[in-house]
Amino acid sequence: MNQSESIVSTYKAKDTEELLDRLFYRPIGYAMALASKSLGLTPNAVTIISIFVGAASGHFFYYNDLTLNFYGILLLILAQAMDSADGQLARITNTKSRVGRILDGFAGNLWFLSIYLHLLFRMIDNGYSPFLFFMVLIAGLSHSFQSAYADYYRNYYLMFIHGKKNSEIDESSNLKTEYNKITWVKNFGQKFLMRIYLNYTIQQELFSKNVIKLYHLVKNKFIDNVPQEIASVYRTKNKPLIKYFNILTTNTRMIFLFIVLFIQQPIFYFIFELTVLNILFVYVVIKHEKNSKVIYESAKALLAVKNQ
Repeated sequence: MNQSESIVSTYKAKDTEELLDRLFYRPIGYAMALASKSLGLTPNAVTIISIFVGAASGHFFYYNDLTLNFYGILLLILAQAMDSADGQLARITNTKSRVGRILDGFAGNLWFLSIYLHLLFRMIDNGYSPFLFFMVLIAGLSHSFQSAYADYYRNYYLMFIHGKKNSEIDESSNLKTEYNKITWVKNFGQKFLMRIYLNYTIQQELFSKNVIKLYHLVKNKFIDNVPQEIASVYRTKNKPLIKYFNILTTNTRMIFLFIVLFIQQPIFYFIFELTVLNILFVYVVIKHEKNSKVIYESAKALLAVKNQ
């Protein structure tokens, strides 16, 4: 296996990978994963380091200084590369875990919490009203929903097209049972992370009635072995949406953030978040739910034929 094939082997699935990830972050992440493995670092250790790197980048965005902003950009790119590396390292060493998934999502939230707060303070210092806080807060909540649903929908795509082992789907009902068994006194850290993950999963399920209904049908009737007929319909309906899932995640945000920093107009970033990305988010949710309803009916028809 040559190096290119080795890098591809660390993907969850090639058809859900963004072009920028394939060309830039995955090769760098693969090199970092191999280096981390040789140093004895675990995927979770890499994730934790990325939290500090990504959060530190936000401080450099506070200043009206392009040189300092550039340092912040480099730190954020490094954090994003580490975010790629932790997952690749987990797949190389076969050490994937739920804790790792929770930390991974938590890391990105902490990066952007730091970035949003530093940009807010920068704008207030430059003469904007303190009431801008509410705009930034709504943008942060929007960001949270957009990223959560993009991740959720990609996981369903992986499950239906590439099989259960390639996806990371959890249900809030099951997580609540697990959460209630953990005590704050004996397992504070685990309980805290499970609370975050439970909230995250509830958030994902909020606008996902039809896809959850489809998932339960397949899970109960086909025991996670998705028939080819259903997988084919799912691919046809939802593969065109993958590019939109990806826009709602980190890379597009980072590129636009770098542009507004270069022109020294950070307010435009939050306008972009609240308008363009929210419009796309609403479209994706509505379209995905409509598709899920159609696929559900196809699955029911297939079951009826099989039961005759």
